[in-house]
Order: sequence, then C-alpha cells, then structure tokens
Amino acid sequence: MSETTTKKPNSVIRRERAEAAKAPGVAVATGRFLRYSARKGRLIADMIRGLPAPKALYVLQFTRRKAAVTTLRLLKSAIANAQDTKQLKPEQLYVKTVMVDEGPTMKRVMPRARGRADRISKRTCRATIVLGEVS
Repeated sequence: MSETTTKKPNSVIRRERAEAAKAPGVAVATGRFLRYSARKGRLIADMIRGLPAPKALYVLQFTRRKAAVTTLRLLKSAIANAQDTKQLKPEQLYVKTVMVDEGPTMKRVMPRARGRADRISKRTCRATIVLGEVS
C-alpha cells in the first residue's frame, strides 16, 4: 500500500500564517504577485534565513538580483510592522522564517514564423517574512 500525502488547502495555510502573526514577539510582512519566479525568490530567501535583521538588510542591499530588491522592501516592511504594532527594537529581531511560494502565472502569446504562436509564462510568487525576537 502506498501512502499518499494530502496538500493543505490554501485557506488552512492562510489561517495558520495569520495565527502565527498574532504571537507575541513576532512580526510578519507578506508580498503578493511579485514579478519573479518562486525558484529565483527562494535563492534570496536562503541567503537571509536565520540572520539578524540588520545583517539581512546589509546582505540584501549588496545582492545584485532583481528578487533581492523586492525582498529588501518586504524585510523593511516587516521591521516597520515589528516597531509599530509590537514595539520591538530592530536590533533585537532576526529572520525567523522566509517562505516563497508560487503565485498565479500570467500566460502570454508570442507570434512566430508561419502563423504559429508560442506561449510565454510570466511567473509570479508570493513571499512571507516572519521576524522573531532574539531571546
């Protein structure tokens, strides 16, 4: 007998993320419909996962990738959320988790020779950064 794994519905995943954001000492920022693929976003996410927030800012500022610019804005937003809603100091924060999931794919058509057409997939992603307080 083969074991099958069931994927959680998106509504359950969203509910779990919302509950995690309400925990004390945790701040969250989410970006949706980001115009780069999830695979490229995960490369950047792996670079900053587990780092202190000021060091993660520094790493993203000097990373020469399109996804790093958007992730930097998202990280700044998460830090601002921590300061504003939870009254946490940026020096006391670290990148607890970074999740980059696939978003909707925009499908476009590129005309080719002899009346044919090729499909172009413009991929998007959604990213979530969770900051925790260093204890």
